[in-house]
Amino acid sequence: MIKGRHHFLVYIITIAILGSCGRDQSDVRVAGILERDRIELVAEAHEPIIDIAVREGDHVAKNDLVLRLDGTVLSAQLNQVSAARDRASARYDELVRGPRVERIDAARARLKGAEDSFIEAEREFARAEELLKEGTVSQSDYDLALRQLNESKARHDEAKAQYAELLEGTTPEELAQAKASLAEAEAVVVAAQTRRDRLSVRAPQDGVIDALPFELGERPLAGAVVAVMLADGAPYVRCFISVEVRPFIRAGVKAWVYIQGIDDALPARVRFVSSEAAFTPFFALTEHDRGRLSYLAEVDLLGDQLDRLPTGVPVEVSFDLESQIEETVTGDLISRSNDR
Repeated sequence: MIKGRHHFLVYIITIAILGSCGRDQSDVRVAGILERDRIELVAEAHEPIIDIAVREGDHVAKNDLVLRLDGTVLSAQLNQVSAARDRASARYDELVRGPRVERIDAARARLKGAEDSFIEAEREFARAEELLKEGTVSQSDYDLALRQLNESKARHDEAKAQYAELLEGTTPEELAQAKASLAEAEAVVVAAQTRRDRLSVRAPQDGVIDALPFELGERPLAGAVVAVMLADGAPYVRCFISVEVRPFIRAGVKAWVYIQGIDDALPARVRFVSSEAAFTPFFALTEHDRGRLSYLAEVDLLGDQLDRLPTGVPVEVSFDLESQIEETVTGDLISRSNDR
């Protein structure tokens, strides 16, 4: 008895929903159009177009040249950052190698001269100190000898520190800084190289050139779309479904696509249904207005030899609503039975 009531309820709901769509209850169809994924290629920089290698309607393979922008400015920038990278690399190599022998010898000679000057200054100060005690020199002569001694000692200490620094070699901190500077310069070069390479706009995958908005010599803004491609492969259907059947159409639902000129319906499957209606906010609409809401759906065609189907052809789509309604009602009945 329960099973009979269940099938009767499913039948009544199916008739009500299909009848509300205003079409034959056994074949509810929605209008759609064959689409392919659109790929927009943009300009990397605000530079003039110097070459257009394709025409609208041409088929291109992945990495084929579509058009090229003038690279004079970016090439100059690349040369500039490359020179800075080479300078950072040379500095790093120099620090890794350490000071040259000639610099160490020169520092040793400066230290020897500073030591001799310091010894001589000590002698002169000692003599001035004795003569001051004997009263044969003035206080100013003594002060001058003392100042010369201090200056000689400072030069000696400086030469000694420089010589020790050269003997010690490059510190780990200096090497780390030089290495970081080199890595930074190399990253800048890679970025500049990438920007210059992208001046040659290439196809990211196989497809057909659908539009070329700019002519040769024009100068599009950076980020402007300079070419539009339609990806190769089977097309999909873009259609709109009504609010009455929206609860029963979800990703994975079976469908059939009808194309004028092809006798048999093509099997298909829903891959996407928008969660937002075409008119928003739907909660602010009247009951009458809500009945006119529609939801975008995308339906994949199933089967072989679909690549030749043209883009933009109008089609009709029907969905396996009966099984979806039955599944929904069955789940609702089971849920209510469990609650009891």
